[in-house]
Amino acid sequence: MKKEQEIKMLKEFSNANSTSGFEEEFVKLFATYAQDIANVEIDGMYNLYASKKENQGNRPVIQIDAHSDAVGFITQAVRPNGLIKFVPLGGWVKYNIPSLKVRIRNKEGEYISGVVATKPPHFMTAAERNTIPDIASMSIDVGSCSREETINDYKIDTGCPIFVDVECAYNPKTGLFFGKDFDDRFGAGAMISILDNLKNEKLNFDLVCALSAQEEVGLRGAYVTARKVKPDVCLVLESCPADDTFEPEWLSQTGLKRGPMLRDMDTSFLPNPRFQQYACQLADQLNIPYTRSVRTGGGQDGAAIYYENGAPTIVIGIPVRYEHSPYCFSAYTDFKASVDLATALVRDLTVEKLNLFKLQSL
Repeated sequence: MKKEQEIKMLKEFSNANSTSGFEEEFVKLFATYAQDIANVEIDGMYNLYASKKENQGNRPVIQIDAHSDAVGFITQAVRPNGLIKFVPLGGWVKYNIPSLKVRIRNKEGEYISGVVATKPPHFMTAAERNTIPDIASMSIDVGSCSREETINDYKIDTGCPIFVDVECAYNPKTGLFFGKDFDDRFGAGAMISILDNLKNEKLNFDLVCALSAQEEVGLRGAYVTARKVKPDVCLVLESCPADDTFEPEWLSQTGLKRGPMLRDMDTSFLPNPRFQQYACQLADQLNIPYTRSVRTGGGQDGAAIYYENGAPTIVIGIPVRYEHSPYCFSAYTDFKASVDLATALVRDLTVEKLNLFKLQSL
């Protein structure tokens, strides 16, 4: 894809409303980009499978994974005063939530604007000014004056999904995107660019790009996609948290404009070490910048896919500043380098190399 097309796609992907369990809007959007370059199938969990048109069957399979959901919220109940009590979907920290602008999809499918309500400082006690309430005590205000109005007029009640409402922008001077939900819309966008790069090419493997649902609430969709695809090897494209604004230089392992991050560890995952080293060596040969990281927190779909059948798996991360918050930065050059590395790996992989990862050739 041309750069201008990728930028347009990534902005559209970021702006889509899609949180865990409510991924259908983004899945439909992704399908419009994939349908001309892959055979598309969607299951009842909203996992999407984009299979390369030239797949032959009866060959080893490469699975590429990205996830379709982003952190959001769900309506738990409506309070007597009309404010909405909510529960997080995915990993939020409470200090990122107050005053957040949101969109609630009501029972009729309409989007209602709201804000996470905060008490004006005029009414705060000294103690309240220096503390952040627990999420269970927070509420969303849509302008209603009563429980009955919220339920009957706004059509909002238990189970309505709540999405972050931030529009994505791209600055051509800096090459930076600024918006929401880059985790993992940029990984999903990378899958489209990879499929486009490989269009009409003959490969040594069949290729299935799986867009997995519900990653942010326990990697749930990836278990399903792994069982269906039954990959022999897997690349996970995960937008990953950058640490370059708060770690010392010697410890920072994921930063803007430093290329993709190849993950050596997180709390859920250790990659296949031979596959990891092969990816690093290929990146060096092609002069693709990258970093490696050992994380003491976090997790991603690679764990579920690796656990499911032991297929050699690595994670290619696209750095994102301030993940799991309403406002994120990410660099186009990092996205492009991630696409280039994943495309090169798919082209270069052979059965003989795969056997080396599996220790079938010592």
